[in-house]
Amino acid sequence: MVTWNVATADPPDDVTLLLHLNSPKSPDLYVIGLQEVYSGPMRFMSDTLFEDPWSQLFMSILAPRNYVKVSSIRMQGLLLLFFSKLEHVPFIRDIHATYTRTGIFGYWGNKGGVSVRLSFYGHTLCFLNCHLAAHMKYATERVDEFEYIMGTQTFECKKAQRIVDHRLVFWFGDLNFRIQDHGMHFVRTCINNQNYNLLWSKDQLTMLKNKEEMLQEFEEGPLDFQPTYKFDLKSDTYDSSGKKRKPAWTDRILWRLRPAAPPPEEQDESADRLDARELRQLEEDMEYPLKVSQELYTSQMEYSISDHKPVIGVFTLVLRKIHTTPLVRLQPEGDWSADIDSMVLYSPLQPFPSSTWDWIGLYKVGFTSVSDYITYTWVKDDEVAFNEEVIQVYVGKEEIPVEGGECVLCYYCSTLQSIVGISEPFKVHESKVAIEEGLLPERINGLDKAVGSEDAWN
Repeated sequence: MVTWNVATADPPDDVTLLLHLNSPKSPDLYVIGLQEVYSGPMRFMSDTLFEDPWSQLFMSILAPRNYVKVSSIRMQGLLLLFFSKLEHVPFIRDIHATYTRTGIFGYWGNKGGVSVRLSFYGHTLCFLNCHLAAHMKYATERVDEFEYIMGTQTFECKKAQRIVDHRLVFWFGDLNFRIQDHGMHFVRTCINNQNYNLLWSKDQLTMLKNKEEMLQEFEEGPLDFQPTYKFDLKSDTYDSSGKKRKPAWTDRILWRLRPAAPPPEEQDESADRLDARELRQLEEDMEYPLKVSQELYTSQMEYSISDHKPVIGVFTLVLRKIHTTPLVRLQPEGDWSADIDSMVLYSPLQPFPSSTWDWIGLYKVGFTSVSDYITYTWVKDDEVAFNEEVIQVYVGKEEIPVEGGECVLCYYCSTLQSIVGISEPFKVHESKVAIEEGLLPERINGLDKAVGSEDAWN
């Protein structure tokens, strides 16, 4: 996980350290929360039509490493990206993203929270990226904003409509809590001597945890890294301007595991007060345990494009899978090329909420996101044969790229907002007709090579 207030800067050239790309063990998931992504009028208009530069960078870096952007959401300067290794994608279901404004009477999106919720092998997870009110004196307002987001943000999901209903919640972002009471000289001396523990008791978030019940439910690793705010740009020097703002741990990552079932001697008494949904939750929690541990919590001092340093958290989830098979198995039938119409065979492996809006996409191996398909076909419109076990779906030859390449097929379930089945990689052959007509150089192979004529796509 990464949280970083990027202070409207463009992305750096190299994010190897930020994403720990040289780590011997590659993560299964990446969750990246940014704040103050540049959202001037012209840039914001272009970003609504195309991916913003930060998203483009992360997608271009991670896609060749077999990661797919499963979901993202942006509210002005707040951006949340969720990436997964391809092998997990069919088990990430019921994806929903939403946002809550808290800045300037709740209408302006410069402050607030964006979130992505999903089911991961059947376990409900929610990721909440926040940018809360600034300045030393507004500590209680920050808590009010957080509680407002937690209390009002809802999802179109029966199993977990509110953030607190999720099995595991990660809360992170520029939370803007400061170090109070201590003077500037003492704070900087502690930082220089790496005596960070002498500052913890006056960290506003730590202090407010003693009073606020909702904050007490969230865990956080020790702040064994220097405060990440506020630095002079292009340097590791804390604010040297006339304002001389005091350093603070504004950028944080916390998590909340849903409270476990009460002890057996209390269950009968508490059961009277639990509704059916809560009882099902407790039974599921016991049958399918989930544990979370933090392996790393640190700042990445090498980046200096912002007045904040990025904060990285590495977590291990140990879980028993509720879902162990994809919802759909699919494969291409026969050889595929732009010279002949093709067929997809798919089999539902278990009941799921299919609809007329479901589709099957043809993707290049190494695709970046759900929307990065070459072509797609509506499942219900193009069904040509059906029995109880195998369904055939027609794909017209004019939809298949003439230059061919390595591809996969993905079944997208509109109701679950997710890919629920992925084929094994297969080869789409280059078009012999296109080669004979001079539209395609001979021996060309690969979807990313130039075609001889733009008309070859049409």
